[in-house]
Amino acid sequence: MKKIITLFAIVGFLSLSSCTVQDNNGTTVNNTKPAQAFEIKNIDLNKVTSNEYNLSGTFNFEIGGDLFDNETVLIYRLTGTVNSSTPIWQLIPRTLSWSNGDVLQYYYDFSKVDFVITAYGNYNLLNRSEFIDNQTYRVVILPSDLLSSVNVENYDDVLSKINSKDSQIQILKL
Repeated sequence: MKKIITLFAIVGFLSLSSCTVQDNNGTTVNNTKPAQAFEIKNIDLNKVTSNEYNLSGTFNFEIGGDLFDNETVLIYRLTGTVNSSTPIWQLIPRTLSWSNGDVLQYYYDFSKVDFVITAYGNYNLLNRSEFIDNQTYRVVILPSDLLSSVNVENYDDVLSKINSKDSQIQILKL
């Protein structure tokens, strides 16, 4: 008898854990957050060493919770404007180099709870402070499975794919 009860318990557990959740209308409920983006505007990066500066943040502060396992992050840096209403967003990581041999790299890393944006150069970054001061970044959080179907180098394509507009981007001042 104990074996039969154990068998029913295992079968019941497996069948319940593989069900999809449906609302009252019979449609499947998506238990993941929608893709989203936020802007960190006019921020000075923090000095780590003379040739490394960074900015760190937590998703709990920026979006009110941690990332899900199936989410990924893209970060874009504002590099200029075509006109007052057309910003130029450049995907990070990015390497900039000059004829004198100076090299600056922007890169980032992230976990489910936080992110770090880093500017690292082979020179004292204060010599070109326009690359570490008054910086603006767009952080886009999207389902990982969308990456293969969008040109991540093109910020506008990414926004279109996640059904978002510039006017919907939350602007944060850290």
